[in-house]
Amino acid sequence: MIQPITQSQQQRVIDHSMDVLLNASVLLKKNFKPLPILFDLKGKAAGMYCRRGGKCWIRFNPYIFAKYFVDNLENTVTHEIAHYVVDIVYGKHRVRPHGKEWVEVMQLLGVDPQRTCEYDLEGIPTKVHQLFEYVCGCRQHQLGSRRHKKIERGQAQYFCKQCQQKLAFDG
Repeated sequence: MIQPITQSQQQRVIDHSMDVLLNASVLLKKNFKPLPILFDLKGKAAGMYCRRGGKCWIRFNPYIFAKYFVDNLENTVTHEIAHYVVDIVYGKHRVRPHGKEWVEVMQLLGVDPQRTCEYDLEGIPTKVHQLFEYVCGCRQHQLGSRRHKKIERGQAQYFCKQCQQKLAFDG
């Protein structure tokens, strides 16, 4: 089992993130505020840029960073900082997540604009998604927790693509 990155490695990631952000500020002639860097991401993603309620932060997966530290330091950090820069410059809802604006920022920062990495995740703890059983007129369906919660809150309804019937919880 892979162990998460150490405190000193986390500090290296934070320092590098701030260096990339400073470089973006110089190249784009715009002052980007530092943002919190967390090491609480689990699952198959190495990094994630988040924005909610006017607050922005970046989450990194400490296990994937431990297994592929140099690659993530060079690529994933810049990838997520580029999302932040694009969000500040263009607005998050005006551009595609890996659209031309993001590609341009990645190239400006000197990193190949690849969207995902193909890592061997053996030994890395990954999220186990809980599935919920739903039925229609012709078969069973499995929905993830996000869709299940939306149904419970009355925010969504889902229908079978085959028989067009509304899915009903079979719990």
